[in-house]
Amino acid sequence: MTTLPRPTTTLTADDARRIALRAQGLLGAPDRRAGVRGVLRHLGAVQLDTISVLARSHELVPYARLGAVGRKAVEAAYWSDVHAFEYWSHAACLLPVEEWPHFAFRRRAYRNRPHWNHELPDGAYDQVIKQLRAEGPLTATDLGGAKNTSDWWDWSGTKIAVERALMYGEVVCVERRGWKRVYDLAERAIPSALLHDELDDTECLRRLVRLAGEALGVGTRADIADYHRLKGEQVDAVIEDAGLVPVEVEGWSKPAWADPAALAAPPRGRHRTTLLSPFDSLIWERARAERIFGFAYRLEVYVPKPKRVYGYYSMPVLAGGRLVGRVDPAREGGTLVARQVTLDGAKAVPAVAQALVEAATWVNCTNVRVERVDAPELREPLSRELAVLLG
Repeated sequence: MTTLPRPTTTLTADDARRIALRAQGLLGAPDRRAGVRGVLRHLGAVQLDTISVLARSHELVPYARLGAVGRKAVEAAYWSDVHAFEYWSHAACLLPVEEWPHFAFRRRAYRNRPHWNHELPDGAYDQVIKQLRAEGPLTATDLGGAKNTSDWWDWSGTKIAVERALMYGEVVCVERRGWKRVYDLAERAIPSALLHDELDDTECLRRLVRLAGEALGVGTRADIADYHRLKGEQVDAVIEDAGLVPVEVEGWSKPAWADPAALAAPPRGRHRTTLLSPFDSLIWERARAERIFGFAYRLEVYVPKPKRVYGYYSMPVLAGGRLVGRVDPAREGGTLVARQVTLDGAKAVPAVAQALVEAATWVNCTNVRVERVDAPELREPLSRELAVLLG
């Protein structure tokens, strides 16, 4: 690691928490005029995930910040008029289209990658490009089939080729249709002024480190690197020139960097009360979530059911700038089912009830049913609060 400049600013842990919340769009008045596209540009990346419980993660992220924005409007905001593209960032993410040039470093890395999990069959790549040019946009099924067998990872030659082309930047995903990627040529889908790989790696990394710092507000080297899954040494090489400033945060064992704009204005305003996607950028880095909120979080989707502590898809509850509980939700017709509710004491009851009712309304449920509460003595207070809110 490089020698860091000496911090001139010291933040309390609460300062850092509030800065992080505002940077993530969860403290202060939401920018409703900018809408979903504004959320995407503010965050710089919205993670995609296959799991859908209340909704898919890329829908839950703007919901958490804007409230009950229409789900069709969310999809249209991402995909219509070329406002976003899908690429590998923190994971598979939606990214603002104007950031296409800044992922040139990653496209180059993929083009120079010596080894892949799948062998690319001879002629498959050229055939996919030819077919997309003649017939696109197309799904992998339209191109000839995504898999050889029913095994998840047994991709067909066509799927291997089109995914390779996506990584190289010759092809882009222009929408999701039934959760299948719809591919088209980048030359058709990306605005011509943005469709270039002219920026060198240093320029790309400097921009992404700056964006990560702005989206986090304040973060350690590891936090900043994780946002777009950069290597620590890549962050080290550019961070002093990325426009971030070194700070010290009380209680943090590692040096930190902050967005100077976040330091210039104290974070104030209304705290959002909401359920959070497990893949929300506020909490997607679990060590950071525990450091900032004292909230140890683990998604238990892949944990055997008898060993789960909080449930299949437990969603943290944000209220008053704190993570005050967890809800494992499901839907049965017009009822939102809270299969398990975990509360941080009686003081969390009103916030959890509010978050449940707002989420139910958003997904067109008219009732909320609680199946299990971790503290049995809080079940009745929660039920009463829900009954009041539901009218």
